[in-house]
Amino acid sequence: MFLGGNGLNFIELFNDIINVSRCIENRTIDLSTRFKDMSFFESEIVQEEAKKLFTDYQNLMQLGSDYGKFDREGKVMFIDTMENLMERYKVFMKRFELSEDFQAKMTVEQLKTQLSQFGITPDQMFDQMNKTLVRMKSELDK
Repeated sequence: MFLGGNGLNFIELFNDIINVSRCIENRTIDLSTRFKDMSFFESEIVQEEAKKLFTDYQNLMQLGSDYGKFDREGKVMFIDTMENLMERYKVFMKRFELSEDFQAKMTVEQLKTQLSQFGITPDQMFDQMNKTLVRMKSELDK
């Protein structure tokens, strides 16, 4: 529990939403029920980014378990990496939101449903993540 308090919620929420990305690579698409256009989930770009996001997230969480042992520079690097990952995830989710693909729209709705169980929206989730990272930065020299 390297983040403590609200930081734990941050990790739990991010875990839930990153799992939506992980499911993409395991999604089976029946082409007979699709339009002739390529499905959102068949895109190599989408599949590669989902896989990379999930792998990077897993690696960062493993590394983060030792966050309390990091020197100041290590903590700065960890926070910067988490910020970068969050930005990539925002872009990734925006692709879902802008897509006309039915399954992409359903994925966005699944995320909203999952987050509503915590009483928040996707925007509030990203705001909370940012607040946690700002707090972590403010505690670097403590």
